[in-house]
Amino acid sequence: MGVSACRDACTTGDKLRKNIKKNAHSPRYVEVAKTVDKDSLLDVSGAIALVKKTATAKFVESIDLAIRLGIDPRKSDQNVRGLTNLPHGTGKVKVVAVLAKGDQAKQATEAGADIIGDEDLIKRIQTGDKELKFDVILATEEMAPQIGKIGKALGPKTPNKRNGTVTNNIGTAVKEIKAATRVEYRTDKAGVVHMSIGKVNFTDEQLIENFKAGFGAVLKAKPSTAKGKYVKSLTMSSTMGPGVALDTTAASKLSA
Repeated sequence: MGVSACRDACTTGDKLRKNIKKNAHSPRYVEVAKTVDKDSLLDVSGAIALVKKTATAKFVESIDLAIRLGIDPRKSDQNVRGLTNLPHGTGKVKVVAVLAKGDQAKQATEAGADIIGDEDLIKRIQTGDKELKFDVILATEEMAPQIGKIGKALGPKTPNKRNGTVTNNIGTAVKEIKAATRVEYRTDKAGVVHMSIGKVNFTDEQLIENFKAGFGAVLKAKPSTAKGKYVKSLTMSSTMGPGVALDTTAASKLSA
């Protein structure tokens, strides 16, 4: 290939890459995004209505929150994490594994746990059993000393007391997770909490009640060492839709 031909090919490639970057979103997304005024801050009811309107994918989308907090996520005393129960659940079905023995293993079975075991389950996790798939793993306090063996393999799924996944109330915990009412929240490295509050086929009233429970829990979890404005921004979106900005003051009053 000659120099000029190579130059032309490179130029064409650069143009294609720019076009791909420019058109990163699908035509469907671009079209619905036009209905969202990025400079407007909506109340919760208005945001829910607009998010539902923009949820045009061919499946029932979830409605999610992105809460940007005024904390320093590098400081352990400013990490925001915890559990809350949404009155109407998230609409998502989760596969639950349980590390338990004896009566507590029986309680887990009766509550609907999908995978139950003790040392045998630990070995399956250690060996990387590819057929072993679950969304959440719980452990009884009796099994807690064994968790260190599988912490590296489990990563963020590792059970711990702080988020309620190490508990002797196994039956209750399994039921809450299977019913999708129990939601865990935690800040990421950028200080943002991501949380699902339901599906677009939920009623507005159900979504508002879930919002109040979920966002209210994050408000109550404000670290005493956090300075300045706690909630910097609040965005609501469907799984495949554009973000809708909310008025943080109005949302905080509603959820207080």
